[in-house]
Amino acid sequence: MNTQLSNQNFALSVPQGSIEAYVHAVNAIPVLSAEDEQELARRFRDNEDLEAARQLVLSHLRFVVHIARSYSGYGLQQADLIQEGNVGLMKAVKRFDPDVGVRLISFAVHWIKAEIHEFVLKNWRIVKVATTKAQRKLFFNLRGSKKRLGWFSNSEIEAVAKDLGVSEAEVRRMEGRLNARDMAFDAPSSSSDDDDSANFAPSQFLEDHSADPASVYEKDNWQSHHETKLLNAMKGLDERSQDIVKRRWLDEEKATLQELADQYSVSAERVRQLEKNAMKKLKASILA
Repeated sequence: MNTQLSNQNFALSVPQGSIEAYVHAVNAIPVLSAEDEQELARRFRDNEDLEAARQLVLSHLRFVVHIARSYSGYGLQQADLIQEGNVGLMKAVKRFDPDVGVRLISFAVHWIKAEIHEFVLKNWRIVKVATTKAQRKLFFNLRGSKKRLGWFSNSEIEAVAKDLGVSEAEVRRMEGRLNARDMAFDAPSSSSDDDDSANFAPSQFLEDHSADPASVYEKDNWQSHHETKLLNAMKGLDERSQDIVKRRWLDEEKATLQELADQYSVSAERVRQLEKNAMKKLKASILA
């Protein structure tokens, strides 16, 4: 084979460090000829030759970079987009049939875009903007149709709905999601002497029950009740079992089974059995 890729590092499939250095590295990898591509694909399909699959992936990384760059307008890291595209490329190599008569990149482009689409939808907003297949198609098509800042006019909405084969209401709904902005749940409120004009985070609209006297008293009462039941249950254990439970569960620095085994001159398995029996007795006493 006239194309040699064996000296390339497979770690190139995951961008690390400088994106510019990564792009330079993948562009330096020779593009496979149609004959070499067919031979490698058959070696992988027929013999599960992982080296052949590696060479197929490496020789197509440049195309993933090119596709990932077209999604730079979503505010996501280029390295993340490339990495997700590389996942799609690997899936395509696994499923590629060299006997169909098409080049690998023609087949792989759909898998690469699918992985990038999924990543964009999961990370572009905290709240998902598209969950169904139809909404996902509308999301990306609407982003591409928006040639200017601002909201669509009625005529533009009608045109987009007609072009994409969806209702005008669905276009308006998706446009609202696209123009929405995430707000931090507990972001600090803006300082203002006028409460009517101040901006408050969502968390500040929730009622705080932590300082409610009745709730505090009830919580303390229940805690005291459970502590009393635990102390009474502990008194029902023999001295050795009490010490094992205390050191294994209640002390700040927990003792190991071997440490207790050495202290009581028994095996660690015997300590484990004593601990298990003691816990059963405690549970039965507390629930009684």
